[in-house]
Amino acid sequence: MMSIQTSAHGPVHPVVITPADSRVRVLAGGEVIADTARALSLKEASYPSVLYIPPEDVCMNLLVRTDRHTHCPYKGDASYFSIVTPKGRRENAAWSYERPIANVARIAGYLAFYPDRVDAIEEA
Repeated sequence: MMSIQTSAHGPVHPVVITPADSRVRVLAGGEVIADTARALSLKEASYPSVLYIPPEDVCMNLLVRTDRHTHCPYKGDASYFSIVTPKGRRENAAWSYERPIANVARIAGYLAFYPDRVDAIEEA
């Protein structure tokens, strides 16, 4: 699926969502936080691609919703989650657009993880 924000002068902020090409695992605190073959890859403008994982493939019992919220004009309002394992807490390590704007509706409810707040995001 391809979404493009446009102006009178053409594309200004392309957002492209495609199925990820591989299995994705997220590891933190010695735990497998997520494991899926159904991730979506979101490529936004010149930023690196971000993998979004369906909540059914995330150990939601290891995530705690936080008070942090942000707004992106191209995706909508994001909610944040900390990862809590016996080895500690990773603050605001994941986010989700629970009700994204229409152009990126495919990522609704999916979770993404900051690579520097988890031990690894593996693609195999």
